[in-house]
This record gives sequence, C-alpha cells and structure tokens, in this order.
Amino acid sequence: MGNMGSALYKGFIESAASENVSVYCYDKFKPTGTSLETLVKNCKYVVLAVKPQTVDEVLKEIAPMLIPENVIISICAGISAEYIRSRTTVSQKVVCVMPNTPMMLGEGASAVSADDLISPEELDFVCGVIGSPSPAVEVIPPNKMNEIISLNGSSPAFIYLFAKCFIDYAVEQGIECKAALNLFSQSLIGAGKMLSQSDMTVDELIEQVSSKGGTTVAGLEQLRQNGLDDIIKAACKACTARAYELGKLF
Repeated sequence: MGNMGSALYKGFIESAASENVSVYCYDKFKPTGTSLETLVKNCKYVVLAVKPQTVDEVLKEIAPMLIPENVIISICAGISAEYIRSRTTVSQKVVCVMPNTPMMLGEGASAVSADDLISPEELDFVCGVIGSPSPAVEVIPPNKMNEIISLNGSSPAFIYLFAKCFIDYAVEQGIECKAALNLFSQSLIGAGKMLSQSDMTVDELIEQVSSKGGTTVAGLEQLRQNGLDDIIKAACKACTARAYELGKLF
C-alpha cells in the first residue's frame, strides 16, 4: 500500500472502525485482498491510496460500482475533488487528504479538505479515522490543498534539511554526530510542543529564547540578514507551483 497507505491502514485498524475495514491492494498483475467490487459495494468510505499516475485506471474501474452514498477519501497528491468527479459522477462525494511521513510513527498530521457535498457527520467520521494515527486538520477554504502541501506534506523534508545543516556544523566543530542528532531532534520535538501546546504566539516564543545582546539574537540576525524568510517562501511557492503542474498531467 506504500508508506502513506500503510500508515493510514494502521490507524484504521486501531480505530473504532477496525471491524469494518476491507483492503484491496491495486496491482493489475497480482491483486490481493477483498475483491474491488466487494470492497466498494460493502464500504461507504473508499480510500484512494494509489500513485497519481494510477488514479485514472482505478477510477475507471470503480466508477460503475459507486453509489451516491459512497465517499471517496483521496490521498493522491495534486488530484483534486473536481478531477475525481470528472472520472466518476458530478455529484461524487470526495474528501481530499494530505498526510505526511511522520504518520508512520503515529506523529505528524493530515490536512483534510471537503466541500458542501460532504455532510458534517461524514466529515467528522473521516477526520476521526484519518486522525487516529495522528491529528487531522480541516483546510479552509477547501480549494487550498495544493498550497497546504509545503506546510504539511513536504515540510518534513525541509525540516530534515534544516536539521542537517545544524548537525553538519556540529560535526565540523568536533562534536560527535549521534550526540548532535539527539540534541537537535529533541529540540525539534520540544519546540513543536511549545508551538502547539503553549499559549504563546510564535513571536513570543522566539522572544522567550532571545536574551538581549545574547547568542540567540546574534544567530537570528544572521538568519534574517541572509534572507531566511525569503528562502522559505520561495521554497513553498515552488512546491505549490509544482503541485499545480502535476495536477495538469492527469
């Protein structure tokens, strides 16, 4: 099922819906699990966890099987709800989800997008099962899923690169790599919890660490002078632009 499909499946079987989960591994040479027709017929919620280049083939096969009550949950990057409807029916219920790789450890988060065709009860159910391995956050407005990729889907890679710069610097200074990795990774975990669990704003958290005339201020000045803000915004814009490009390929 791939990394994301496997992470979601692990969460599903640990959730309240565990007794109602069926699986079909889509491989045209060796299809395994419940038959596709049986799965769609017996499951109200159908999770589409395939590569974007496989979406057309899968939707073509399941389209005749779908009924109005079915809800497609798609984790396919760059594939919009409108695109899925163009391959099924104009009234097809679709929830788009953008998970990230930390879900494999029960961490990270999933961005969830739904329009008016999805009822509040259906959205609550989707957020409940998607949020079982890690939190699910609804994106408003729902047409910003490509823009959310840099913030959620791609951001772990950006953070890893950021971490690598710190760890490489520590090694250059003669600090053992494992010690540097442990210290910085724990700092990331702690900083993440401060962001999500404290009552302080991001600016207040920065100020809390920054003693006037101290070492942190000296480092922050260099980051700002060298355009960290602009670099990050450029990376996010490039990520979003590529998402729209990929969406046009299918």
